[in-house]
Amino acid sequence: MIPLHPSYNRPSTGREATVKNQPILKEIATARSSLRKSEVKVADFVLAEPEQVMHMRIVDLAQEAQVSEPTIVRFCRAIGCNGFQEFKVRIAQETAVANNIGQFAIAEDDSIDDICTKIADTTIQRLHQVKSQLLPEQITEAAQAISAARRVEFYGYGASGAVATDAQHKFFRLQVATAAYSDPHMQSMSAVTLGQNDVVVAISQSGRTRDLMHSIQLAQQHGAIVVSLAPQNTPVSEAANLPIFINIEEDTEQFTPMTSRIAHLMIIDMLAVAVTQRRGPDFANHLNAIKQSIHSLRINNEN
Repeated sequence: MIPLHPSYNRPSTGREATVKNQPILKEIATARSSLRKSEVKVADFVLAEPEQVMHMRIVDLAQEAQVSEPTIVRFCRAIGCNGFQEFKVRIAQETAVANNIGQFAIAEDDSIDDICTKIADTTIQRLHQVKSQLLPEQITEAAQAISAARRVEFYGYGASGAVATDAQHKFFRLQVATAAYSDPHMQSMSAVTLGQNDVVVAISQSGRTRDLMHSIQLAQQHGAIVVSLAPQNTPVSEAANLPIFINIEEDTEQFTPMTSRIAHLMIIDMLAVAVTQRRGPDFANHLNAIKQSIHSLRINNEN
């Protein structure tokens, strides 16, 4: 017999009232790790498609999440709702302002708590959206190409340049000959020195950066494979040999890219872990050696 989730047997302690004061998508994301496997399917679908869920019947949500209707009811109770109708009402209330929150619309009278909540909730929601849309085979193919590469160069501009630098740092630790460039002249010089055993990872929030397209074309002309981290159906993704789709729309009129930058960092981490796995168990000795090499640089806590 499968044990019930602890929340099903909990006494009425007023937790429900506390939960209802929190954004429901935030509550779902927080509770996700403690949900049963079937309920996690519901949570992932809701986080990815909240606007669609608020118009669904319970049978529709069960079908889309590939679970039973009783699972939907248990899920609603696990996140502090009395039933499916209350759950839909709270989703509708939160989704009514989702577009503004998604664009980081900050009012003049917003408190620091309001600002933190808007940005954190939007980031969590968008990361779940990226995860739900991610094609594992794209990560697999990119990791294979990087593992076999002689050199791996990361290209990006602006906020994407910061992601490229982070990626260079991660893959340097994996004994990959790597560099990161955010200057168009340096990218061009790098691209013409690449060959058939090399890989370029082109990172772009918009997927439409003209200088990055020029660097991609130069690298491919000299035989390099290009992996892209960019939205689907954009010039960068369509030009890449191995595209990885990251579909996030952001208003960049007032802010530099935020959630897309974090999503790009998440994909870089996935690639780094996939490449590490391909190195085999003996590679752990190398990583331990790196860890030991920087241990002496830290201040010991003697208290």
